Amino acid sequence: MREGDLCNVGTIQFEDLGLVDYAKAWDYQRKLFQAIIDRKVANRELPVNEQVPIEDHLLFCEHPHVYTLGRNGQKSHLLMNEQELRDAGVQFFPIDRGGDITYHGPGQLVCYPIFDLEHFGSSVHRFMATLEEAVIGTLEAWKIKAGRIDGLTGVWLDADDPSKARKVCAMGVRTSRWATMHGFAFNVNTDLSYFERIVPCGIADKGVTCMAKELGGLLDMAEVKERLKLELADLFEVELVEAQPVTRERSEEVKR
Repeated sequence: MREGDLCNVGTIQFEDLGLVDYAKAWDYQRKLFQAIIDRKVANRELPVNEQVPIEDHLLFCEHPHVYTLGRNGQKSHLLMNEQELRDAGVQFFPIDRGGDITYHGPGQLVCYPIFDLEHFGSSVHRFMATLEEAVIGTLEAWKIKAGRIDGLTGVWLDADDPSKARKVCAMGVRTSRWATMHGFAFNVNTDLSYFERIVPCGIADKGVTCMAKELGGLLDMAEVKERLKLELADLFEVELVEAQPVTRERSEEVKR
């Protein structure tokens, strides 16, 4: 355990959705998110011994090329018009997370923790810091030193040198009634050219990178996923278990 880790004893329902359309994954997230909120509200009307346990969910996936703009972002940070987006085969979605604009695409590992934060200490700041720490720990396994920049979310390389700092993982979440959705996008084998048509996260003076660029070759995504799962399970003090049958059926619908 690292200093500042969140503490919970339990399990998280884990699903790897593979390559999935952004809109389908977003809709699936919202269903899981709303189910947590509905159950939290219903439990408050019940005696403690009749309350139904709330399940937390962790989704891994990759998306086809898409730009997403957070609720506080600026549309001007998308440097393409509608025709250029169509010509490039890139989707665009204004969405309900925090943060500004970012890119998702094949080779990028996207992680959506859909949690009841009351299981993990009820602190959004600590929750975000724990997600960052999981990515930092994963990068350490490939001998890539990463860190944070004060005032900026995400995970950075050369974080202490403003002239060299570059982001390897972007983050943005939505919370309501201490439930979370959205999460982070971890650049593993990402085609970085797509970041050239946006102002990534609204930050114009810092670059973006991926593990493949830093190491000079493509990585085995399955190995990166397994390491990230270990880091998340350790930091949140949980066991990641394959989703229950009903949830698996829903996730299969998402993939179709």
